[in-house]
Amino acid sequence: MKNKVLKVHESDNVLVALTDLAKGDTVVYKDEAYVLQDDVKAKHKFFTQDLQPGDKVIMYGVLVGTAQKFIPKGGWMNVENVKHAAAPYEYRKVDYKWTAPDVSKFAHRTFNGYHRSDGSVGTANYWLFIPTVFCENRNLDVIKEALHNELGYAVTDRYKQYAHRLLEAVQKGESIDDVNILDLQPAPAHQRPFKNIDGIKFLNHQGGCGGIRQDAAVLSKLLAAYANHPNVAGITVLSLGCQNLQVQDFKKDLNALNPNFDKPLYIFEQQQSQSEEQLIADAIKVTYKGLVEANKIERRPAPLHKMCVGVKCGGSDGFSGISANPAVGYCSDLLVALGARVLLAEFPELCGAEQNLIDRTKDETAARKFMHLMKAYSDAAEAAGSGFHMNPSPGNIKDGLITDAIKSSGAAKKGGTSPVVDVLDYTEPATKPGLNLVCTPGNDVEATTGKAASGATLILFTTGLGTPTGNPVCPTIKVSSNSNLTKRMNDIIDIDTGPVIEGEKTIEEMGEAILEYCIKAASGEVIPKAVLLNQDDFIPWKRGVSL
Repeated sequence: MKNKVLKVHESDNVLVALTDLAKGDTVVYKDEAYVLQDDVKAKHKFFTQDLQPGDKVIMYGVLVGTAQKFIPKGGWMNVENVKHAAAPYEYRKVDYKWTAPDVSKFAHRTFNGYHRSDGSVGTANYWLFIPTVFCENRNLDVIKEALHNELGYAVTDRYKQYAHRLLEAVQKGESIDDVNILDLQPAPAHQRPFKNIDGIKFLNHQGGCGGIRQDAAVLSKLLAAYANHPNVAGITVLSLGCQNLQVQDFKKDLNALNPNFDKPLYIFEQQQSQSEEQLIADAIKVTYKGLVEANKIERRPAPLHKMCVGVKCGGSDGFSGISANPAVGYCSDLLVALGARVLLAEFPELCGAEQNLIDRTKDETAARKFMHLMKAYSDAAEAAGSGFHMNPSPGNIKDGLITDAIKSSGAAKKGGTSPVVDVLDYTEPATKPGLNLVCTPGNDVEATTGKAASGATLILFTTGLGTPTGNPVCPTIKVSSNSNLTKRMNDIIDIDTGPVIEGEKTIEEMGEAILEYCIKAASGEVIPKAVLLNQDDFIPWKRGVSL
C-alpha cells in the first residue's frame, strides 16, 4: 500500500484511513503531520483541523455534515460528533464543459447481442412470465419448477443432495455434524435443449390488486417495460381476471411504449379457464412453441453505442466512493463517449450531489424536472417522519459512511463526469445517448427493478459489504470496493477494485477493465455470478417512501 490515508478533494477537511490507524499514531500527508486522537479503522475518517460546534464538514469538496461538538485535529468522525448536512441547490445556467476520455482503443469494438426489430440490441435472450396480479404467483411457481428443472435452468440440486444426506444420517442414527456440503459435487450441467435461450424468468410480485388504483397503473407500466425490454424474446402473461390491473391496461401501456411491438405474447386468464391444471398445462405448451421460435435468434455483432448500462451501489462502505464507484464512473464516461446510454438512479443517494448534477444538466427543463422529483421525494420522506438523512444503514455507518451526504457524494461518482442528457421518472424509457438520471429509491432491488424498466441491458452494481442480488432480465455485474470482500464472498463478486486502494491500479485502468468485462458479459462470453446464482430479484416501487 503506497499511502495510509487519502484526501478525496483538495478542499476537504477530512482524511480517509486506507488501513487501520491507532490512537497516538502520527500520520504524514503532503508534508503535514496529524496525531490521531482516536483509533481510526480503515474506511473511516479523521479531521485535518479543529472543529467547533456548527462548523462545516467537507468531503468530496461539498458539505456533508456539521460538527456537533468540539472535535480536535486528528479526531475520528462518528455519528456522535457529526450530523448530516447538505447544501441547498438551485438552477443556475452553467456552460458545463466536459473533456471526454480517449476511447480510441474501443472505437471499433463490438459486442455480440440479440438484435430486435425495433433496433434495440439485447445482451441476453430471455423468455418472460408475467403475472398481472399476485394471485397468479403460485401458478408461476409451479411452472417455474417444471420448466427450470426440465430445460436446465435450475441453479443446482446440490442443496437437495445435502438435505437428503442429512435425512439419511438421521434415519441411520448417525451424527449430522459429519455431513459437509463441501463434500458434495454439484450436479452435472444439464444440456439445455434451447441453446439460444439464456433463461426463463418469472416476475412474481405482490401487486395488481388491493392498494390504490395508482399502484396498479404504475405496475402496468413497469410490466410493459419489462415485456418490451431488449433482453426479452417473448412473454407469457397469467391473469386472474377480476384484478385492478386488467390485461387491456397492460396491453395499452405496451402499445404506448412500442406501437410496433411484435414479440410473441401469450395471455391466459384463469377465471376463463376450465381448471387451474388446464391453465398451467396450456401455458406451458404454448410457451414451448414460443421457445422453439425464440431459440432461432442468434447473437450478432453490434456497436458499443447500442449498450445501455445502469450503475448501482448497495451494501456500500467507506471505500465505495474512492475505488469502485469512481472506477465505474470512468467506465460510464467511456460508454458515454462511445455513444451509449448510462443510467444513474437512487435519488435518496444523490442528496448533497444535486448542485453538481444540476450544473451538468444540458437542458433547463430536465434540470428543473430533477429538482422537482428530488424535492417531492424528500418532502414525502419528511412528511412520513423520516428523511434522506436516515438513508445510511447500520452496515454503512459501521464501515465509515457516517452521513447520507457522504454516502451520496460517493454514490454519485458512479455517473462519472459527463453531462446529464435527460431526467426520467420511474418506468420512463431512456432514449437519449449519454448520462440519464432515473428516479428510483435507494433500496437495492427497487432501484435495479427501475433501471431495467428504463432500458438497462447490463447493471454495474458496486458493493463494499457484499450484496447478493440481481435482476430477472438484466445481467447484474458485482464490483467490489475492496479485495477482502472479493476473497471472502468470491461466489458473488465479478470484479475487484481493491487494487485502487492498494495503489496498484489507477481509477482509469480499473474503469477500462470494467468496460472490457461489460463487453464480454454483453456478448455472453462471461456470465455474471448473479446470473449463475439465479438472483432474479424484482420489487416494484409503489411510489411510497422508500429510502
